[in-house]
Amino acid sequence: MKLVNNSIFLRFMSDFETLLEKAKAFHGDACPGILMGTRMTMAGMRELGMNPMEKNRDLIVYVEIDRCATDAIQAITGVTLGHRTLKFRDYGKFAATFVDSRSGKAVRVTAIPKKGEKEQDFRAIAQNLAVVPESELFTIQKVTVTIPDEDLPGQPTHKEFCSTCGEQILDNREMNTNGIIQCKNCAFGSYYIAIE
Repeated sequence: MKLVNNSIFLRFMSDFETLLEKAKAFHGDACPGILMGTRMTMAGMRELGMNPMEKNRDLIVYVEIDRCATDAIQAITGVTLGHRTLKFRDYGKFAATFVDSRSGKAVRVTAIPKKGEKEQDFRAIAQNLAVVPESELFTIQKVTVTIPDEDLPGQPTHKEFCSTCGEQILDNREMNTNGIIQCKNCAFGSYYIAIE
């Protein structure tokens, strides 16, 4: 039994190192977020029965933070915003939901918070992140995700034009207030200010 466990551990370490190199090359370095994102990806894909060493065309991933772990997830899985397989929800949580779009199976992987842990302490244990038991790093929960047709990969399902700025709005992202169609920039205010 010990030999089997040792064999499994050695394979895990080999896969981890290969995937970590992929994430590191994409991100530029191997910070704690890249290490955690690599482990998170391995856990999520394993739960879906997918191999992170192979291209998985049916994978959609919702990330809940715009930090280093997201780069690891994107680098390893190949999901992208442009292919509509990477979805960003700005919740500020170190979490990701991995969805098999073919089967509908989904799993949310969330980092277990380390209350009172200082940044330098986290960096000190970063070297051990490969061998820390998964149960100490993450909470893994089976979930259901309903993905609207307009959020699926493929061609736009709906097009409108903003009555204020005239720009095109795709995939039911327009606002309709009393029959007035507007983009979210015009309806709620923009993140930028035009310089005339």
